[in-house]
Amino acid sequence: MAIRHYLQFSDFTAEDYAWLFERAAIIKRKFKAYEKYQPLTDRTLAMIFEKASTRTRVSFEAGMYQMGGSVVHLTTGDSQLGRSEPIEDSARVISRMVDLVMIRTFGQDKIERFASHSRVPVINGLTNEFHPCQILADLFTYMEHRCLDGQGRPSLDRLRGKVVAWVGDGNNMANTWLQAADLLGFTVHVSTPSGYEVDQGVAGVRSTESYRVFQDPREACVGADLVTTDVWTSMGYEAENEARRKAFADWCVTPDLMSLAKPDALFMHCLPAHRGEEVDADVIDGPQSVVWDEAENRMHVQKALMEYLLLGKV
Repeated sequence: MAIRHYLQFSDFTAEDYAWLFERAAIIKRKFKAYEKYQPLTDRTLAMIFEKASTRTRVSFEAGMYQMGGSVVHLTTGDSQLGRSEPIEDSARVISRMVDLVMIRTFGQDKIERFASHSRVPVINGLTNEFHPCQILADLFTYMEHRCLDGQGRPSLDRLRGKVVAWVGDGNNMANTWLQAADLLGFTVHVSTPSGYEVDQGVAGVRSTESYRVFQDPREACVGADLVTTDVWTSMGYEAENEARRKAFADWCVTPDLMSLAKPDALFMHCLPAHRGEEVDADVIDGPQSVVWDEAENRMHVQKALMEYLLLGKV
């Protein structure tokens, strides 16, 4: 197999995603039925963290063990990545010893440089610019609840035409939502405070037909099928925390905002969440919230992703 990396959502095609979502559903059913499924026996995943993580580490590590593989956990503090060795040299060495690499880091350029010198597939566990594994889980979660076909399988056809309201920072999550909408045929309503807009050049979307920009978050939520947000201050931007609190004060997802969406609209948040800031407790803990399914599904979609990158269409 030719090596494929997963560094941003646009690296895969709609056909690839249709396969991944179907596999994720199958793998999840096996997990829920306590059915052993270990196609990655004797395969090793290296996880490299420059940014700390809870969900990313647990979901990849548990998922790889469940698939029969093993995991090597590295941080910049206990490897040459945090010292003087060039990224390219680290990639050449690490990729000779493992079968798959997941990196959670700051700049997208780091993971691109690593991947260009890696002999094995590289997965983006999060960068400042993109978070493709999270959007993979979000879309799978939405389809589980709202877009199943007649045989109970996730359906990309039923996803087309849906509206996702993004309320908050124009960050890596927003960039990735725009890529997903552009590729899979749904629409994103984006509402951010002035000065925190999505950088279309970074997102790399081909056209503006798949998203609309709203100054008022209330308008963005009107008629939405899904309302989603993120913390106001992402990791690495802590120095801006107070300024962001003031700028984002009107970008809290409240029950009032949710009432403007469709009656059956869902709420998502990639977590961790700050109740009373970007979302009210009544929303994230309310009946429209699927954040716990969303969090769990990180593991299931990533298992499907690792299977696909290592084995192809099995």
